[in-house]
Amino acid sequence: MQELKKNAEILRDRFQVFAALQDRSAKKQKLGELESVSLQPNFWDDNIRAQTVMQEISTLKEEIELYDDIDAKLNEVEEFISLEDEAYTAEIEQQLAVLETEFHRLEYTRMFEGKYDQSDAILSIHAGTGGVDAQDWAEILSRMYLRLGDKMGWRMTILERTVAEEAGIKSAEIEVKGARAYGYLKAEHGVHRLVRISPFNAKKSRETSFALVEVLPLVPGNGDVQIDESDLRIDVYRAGGHGGQGVNTTDSAVRITHLPTGIVVTCQNERSQLQNKQNALRVLQARLQKRHEEEFEAAMEKTKGEYKQGTWGNQIRSYVLQPYTMVKDHRTDHEVSDVDAVLDGDLEAFMIAYLKHRMAGKS
Repeated sequence: MQELKKNAEILRDRFQVFAALQDRSAKKQKLGELESVSLQPNFWDDNIRAQTVMQEISTLKEEIELYDDIDAKLNEVEEFISLEDEAYTAEIEQQLAVLETEFHRLEYTRMFEGKYDQSDAILSIHAGTGGVDAQDWAEILSRMYLRLGDKMGWRMTILERTVAEEAGIKSAEIEVKGARAYGYLKAEHGVHRLVRISPFNAKKSRETSFALVEVLPLVPGNGDVQIDESDLRIDVYRAGGHGGQGVNTTDSAVRITHLPTGIVVTCQNERSQLQNKQNALRVLQARLQKRHEEEFEAAMEKTKGEYKQGTWGNQIRSYVLQPYTMVKDHRTDHEVSDVDAVLDGDLEAFMIAYLKHRMAGKS
């Protein structure tokens, strides 16, 4: 019983430290204000704004309710411990285990306080160095992230997918909607490296291939960047593919080129040209917003004398299938040997490790 009492005291101390870092009254006030806004008759007239408000309400409710639930359960455990009755030992042990898990969830909320961490995201995958192996690797990554979406309860929509001639894909653009989508997925932004015995090489030699993953927040409205229609060149063409019923046979695929920056966005998933154009504009908006913020950050780093240009060879994570099995993140040193589980979407531990690493760097 004394050990259980000590564990409960440690958990209470951690809980109090967390509480001291949170302005709960401000969060409850913000929740009340947002709920009042959501009850206004014309609330859903602006669908984008309404979705943003509802997402923020959901996030605040989740955090407040989780905090209150832990506080109540911890009070109950402390009352049982004060009775000093050995008959309650098993129940107290069980409740402390539950509280430990729930408190970890609550602590994680502190990792999602970035400007766009609560936002939806655009996930882009591009085959890099490695020929056919890299194109196959890009498709494996695409499948991995779709399975991650299933595990996280996100809604994944493929906006664009360019199939390679021999195998795999050249690129894919996926819209991700769900709780803290960008907050989690920003950990995946960078070059991913695969080492394996090539299935496309007659010599069965070990090959290294690369794919670039880009993650952009889907900013509600126009964010900080305004798009001038006169800066756009819009081309319409027929979507490509390997054939079959799924191939779009009308000229509905859309390619938008932003002339001042040279950024090109294509969308061909929808059969409607208008829908593809709207999706392409949203992706372009996200890319321009990201560019705007990266330029600002780069200027700040140059002022400090610390800015370094990222290069293609700076992989963030390696996936090794031969001569041993391992997935290792080079930023956090987090690694696992079960490559199959990772490629099946088991990525949360890697994303959490990255977020903790970022938090440690800021503290």
